[in-house]
Amino acid sequence: MEAMQIDVEKHLQRKQSLYQSLDEKFQIAKETYRGQQYSQIYFARLHTMRTLIYSLIPNWKPHLPVCTVLGLEEGKECIIVGTLYKHMKLKPCILDEYSKERSVVPLVKPHNFMHSNDSLVLEDESGRVKLGGTVLLPSVYVTGIVVALHGKETSAGEFLVLDILDADLPPQIELPLKSREDKYVVFVSGVSVGSSTCNPLQFQLLVDHITGHLGDEKEQGIAAQIVHVVISGNSVVVPRGLLNGQNLTSKDQSSLSEPIKELDILLTQIAAGLPLDIMPGPDDPANFALPQQPLHRCLFPGTSAYNSFRSCTNPHSFELENISFLGTSGQNVDDLEKYSEAKDKLEFMERTLRWRHLAPTAPNTLGCYPFTDRDPLLIESCPHVYFVGNQDKYETRLIKGSEGQVVRLICIPKFCETGVAVVLNMRNLECHALSFGTEFSS
Repeated sequence: MEAMQIDVEKHLQRKQSLYQSLDEKFQIAKETYRGQQYSQIYFARLHTMRTLIYSLIPNWKPHLPVCTVLGLEEGKECIIVGTLYKHMKLKPCILDEYSKERSVVPLVKPHNFMHSNDSLVLEDESGRVKLGGTVLLPSVYVTGIVVALHGKETSAGEFLVLDILDADLPPQIELPLKSREDKYVVFVSGVSVGSSTCNPLQFQLLVDHITGHLGDEKEQGIAAQIVHVVISGNSVVVPRGLLNGQNLTSKDQSSLSEPIKELDILLTQIAAGLPLDIMPGPDDPANFALPQQPLHRCLFPGTSAYNSFRSCTNPHSFELENISFLGTSGQNVDDLEKYSEAKDKLEFMERTLRWRHLAPTAPNTLGCYPFTDRDPLLIESCPHVYFVGNQDKYETRLIKGSEGQVVRLICIPKFCETGVAVVLNMRNLECHALSFGTEFSS
């Protein structure tokens, strides 16, 4: 009788990677709110960025003098450095909601507030001046950016812009020497557990794929090379209609906590197998203003038991194997889309890097904590991977800077609507979409 052949189960070892969190600058635990306004964060931004731009001017136009707005002379060419402000005819105003003239007419909420009559103004401590000419396009720039402008004052009192200097991509730490092995990071956002569009089976398939419970040996071999998972915002939908200040019935309390419990069960499965970062988003039970603080660990009693689970800030900055990552849950790019124009979301992302500011429209049209002595949203070091969550579709591009910087831009789509997660290979910064679908026959 032939000896029975027994398949020896092959154990796959998950790869590991060295992780370092760089979120400290986004934490507001040590800040004290004393009723301060937003002038101080604008001043801190101008001070930091102006020092930087002054250092770039000698290589740009060394023959021209640098003036303040108050020191401008008619017809004399010079360079001025300051913060841009955009006058927008259609920009929503809270007073409109209370004005008698508008009370009968419903307020229009357009997707984009651009108008052909929008104009730009440059402001420094000495004053402000209206900007003219065709070089500086109001459709591209927004309030809050610090730039240097070459031009001259006209008889009408405008500053005729002849050339612009942005800060451009910040310096970047060199990419580590390419390792020979593949290591993957999975990005997912907009899971929206508890919403009507959420398909629990779809996210469970993703969880099973990441943890190696799906597919054949080859698929499981690839899953074992996933070293990190990042969930960038809008993980859960809480029924806001119940949060009206009234006492909640036990049934209402249950419907409030149920989505969070369901999310905790799903995240526990991931954290049991590999490191997991979760960022808050605009719809999550977190503070509204940027930088959003980490979701409280008490929301995730099961997942918090694992030291592989990290509740992070939004924006979120970290390093894996000396590759630097920077990302948001999408508010910065979504707000730019309302107040300026670009061919796609990736172009908005590229602009924020070249302006060296994650969210230039904060605090003007985007909520932001009123910091007094610093602006944590300034980008001091160029990331290798820059991601933005909760977008309509998956997009990616590799951009290069003048000093050899290389940045992988990633738009992460809403998972509940698309069933798409994004996978990045740390070996070569190549990126691909991971799509999950379920079909039920009626």
